[in-house]
Amino acid sequence: MDTNTTTDNDSANLDYDLESLANSVRALAKNHQGNPMEILAILRILESLHQELREGLFQEALPDNRQALYNLLKDIETKGGWPYIPRLRLSSILENWFPE
Repeated sequence: MDTNTTTDNDSANLDYDLESLANSVRALAKNHQGNPMEILAILRILESLHQELREGLFQEALPDNRQALYNLLKDIETKGGWPYIPRLRLSSILENWFPE
């Protein structure tokens, strides 16, 4: 089997799996719409998963040569940068709670 075909198939499978995962998370959040404690629990698990993947599997998979590192950094730059999960500031919550 051609290496490019295998890579294309793997990429297509990953895209499908990621879209399926995103749809599942959206559906879960929608099922708990209106309940801030339950939505907060979902956000916490997403943040925890982000940290777990970053510090575990991602760190282990980092390239060990310059060319591979360059390709990874180039991909990060061209496809939107490093994934970051910003936290909502307490002041933002209070601004919505206290009408001006």
